Amino acid sequence: MTFRHVLVVIPLFNEEETLPPVLAQVRAAVPEAAILVVNDGSTDRSAAILETEQARDPRLAVLTHPENQGYGQSLIDGFAHALARGYDAVVTIDCDAQHEPRQILQFVAALEETDIVSGSRYLDPEQGGDPAPPDRLAINQETTARLRELTGYPITDAWCGLKAYRAAALRRLDLTEPGYGMPLQVWIQAARHSLRVKELPVPRIYKNPERRFWGGLDDAETRRRYYQDVLEKELARWPAFSR
Repeated sequence: MTFRHVLVVIPLFNEEETLPPVLAQVRAAVPEAAILVVNDGSTDRSAAILETEQARDPRLAVLTHPENQGYGQSLIDGFAHALARGYDAVVTIDCDAQHEPRQILQFVAALEETDIVSGSRYLDPEQGGDPAPPDRLAINQETTARLRELTGYPITDAWCGLKAYRAAALRRLDLTEPGYGMPLQVWIQAARHSLRVKELPVPRIYKNPERRFWGGLDDAETRRRYYQDVLEKELARWPAFSR
């Protein structure tokens, strides 16, 4: 099939500096795609920037959370928006300029042969890039190894925000986690429903290695325990889980 109706979902929280260039790069990369920014209760100038951007771009939609609800909830609401409006493919890309919008078409094309396409900063050593902050790298490696064991997917990067989904695959997922741990639900449920998953290499970009994790997760051990809790709760939701 050819994906004619693609929605790019961009979760946003207090990223006024990177918002305009990310929007410009997404427009240039996929001029035919629609764009949805989920403004998750930003308190900076993001809302004003979006108002200006909307005035000159009819393809840009904005969904606003009056208060911060979390990265996962922003994506969940973006998915619901896409499914309610009949899009057949959804791409997610973060607004912190750590992804390359020029890769979006490659991700959509890969959906011809799979259900979910996920970026990986570690799949291809030739990609190189910035060194990952040590705590993020350690938690990613630990989580990815556990997911490989649980799902059978030979994944190399559990946390990359650049992904593409068939709408039909999204309809099978029951995503409920509002925080950063929501991707863990994606991996477990994808395996539970025998969805096809493929990784594509992406550059490793850390423009701001000191960037905060909101919701009290700046401490690496607190973040690790939170991810473990999300994963265990998700496994409990699927008692017959097997790959």
